Amino acid sequence: MILSTTNKPKIPDFDHIPQAYEGPSFEKTMKLRQANMNPGLFLYYKNPIMIVEGSMQYVYDQNGKRYLDAFGGIVTTSVGHAQPDVVKAASKQMSTISHTTTIYLNNVIAEYAEKLASTMPGDLKVCYFVNSGSEANDLALLMSRLYTGNYDVIALRNSYHGGVASTMGLTSHSTWKFNFPHSFGVHHAKNADTYRGPYKRDDPDAGIKYAEEITDLIRFGTSGKIAGFFAESIQGVGGVVVFPDGYLKECYRLVRGAGGVCIADEVQSGFGRTGEAFWGFETQDVVPDIVTMAKSIGNGAPLAAVVTTPEIAATLQQRIHFNTFGGNPVSCIIGKTVLEVIERDGLQERCSVLGARLLEGLNALMDKYDTIGDVRGKGLMVAIELVEDRQTKVPAKQRTANVFEAAKDYGLLIGKGGLDGNIIRITPPMCIHEADIDFLIDVLDCSFALTETN
Repeated sequence: MILSTTNKPKIPDFDHIPQAYEGPSFEKTMKLRQANMNPGLFLYYKNPIMIVEGSMQYVYDQNGKRYLDAFGGIVTTSVGHAQPDVVKAASKQMSTISHTTTIYLNNVIAEYAEKLASTMPGDLKVCYFVNSGSEANDLALLMSRLYTGNYDVIALRNSYHGGVASTMGLTSHSTWKFNFPHSFGVHHAKNADTYRGPYKRDDPDAGIKYAEEITDLIRFGTSGKIAGFFAESIQGVGGVVVFPDGYLKECYRLVRGAGGVCIADEVQSGFGRTGEAFWGFETQDVVPDIVTMAKSIGNGAPLAAVVTTPEIAATLQQRIHFNTFGGNPVSCIIGKTVLEVIERDGLQERCSVLGARLLEGLNALMDKYDTIGDVRGKGLMVAIELVEDRQTKVPAKQRTANVFEAAKDYGLLIGKGGLDGNIIRITPPMCIHEADIDFLIDVLDCSFALTETN
């Protein structure tokens, strides 16, 4: 694929000068990876890039080439790569005490728990710190079963909740599920997808209609009593699927009527990214019983959390419950600093304003290119779904791959998602600027134009 040099998008000026890279070469690094790392890992791009440095919304390869990171390390880099306040706080904590477990008192851990809980509505006041989204969802699953005394849980098709054995059962994407026994007691409801599903965005009752599936699953698939209901507030890996208004509220009503608790997976949609609210579930006007979070919580540091009510939390007092690294003071000071930066710099509002600018630009591209079947999202959690034909909605897998590759060569990193890999995901660090949004749109415009003839 040959990139056009005519009117080539120019990446915005940025005053950071990357350090001269002095580590192993690309070739040696590739050999080391192939020899000593998980063979199941995959690399983005036909010609992979090696990222060795980052600064705010940008990353650099070993040759010093700068890229706009519009995927945010898979919706993980929230306040920016090497964000100065985060770096300073982590460095200071490392020089003080780098690790103590929760069997001792530590001011950093306690203060962070207080600050995190203060962002939550209702009676969501008790924090459990773990190390990944998979671990958080595994713990939430345990909580739901212990608290209710029930076993069956409901999740949604097209969902992703993690890769450990228990959360693989909750996940409903064949590409993420190994062929071994899992999913015991898990039932998957039809997805509330207003683009591909039977009820569209122009149907004011779409949310209620999709929720009817919950009633059927409870009646026909369980004893009539369930432990809980898992749902991402906006489906991330599945391609940024935004539920219709009223959907989660009706699901929560039905689930609680069957004795279950409601779990909101905020691993990707939380921390102000939607722009409308700090937590994704707030856009659906619901208050869950348990909230799980990871990724943006630590801006890339290994940190995740479960937040629940005191009543539900009390169930784990039945046995000793402990996590060696959950609540590590270094991770906690990073988490606390992330919250402070989001608040101080108005990043939620930035997501709202720049997200609107992004959606406007992408909708203009949809008017221009027939292969774009749908543009959707909230704030800076946005997706473009590519199709071969807008009527049949056949996934345009190869076109997506071609646009993906071209964008990288122009200096833009984006994500892919959806079961068929035909959805472009855009989830940049929340510190981006208007010029970055304009560059992103220009690059996609050039990439779509280029791939029409290649």
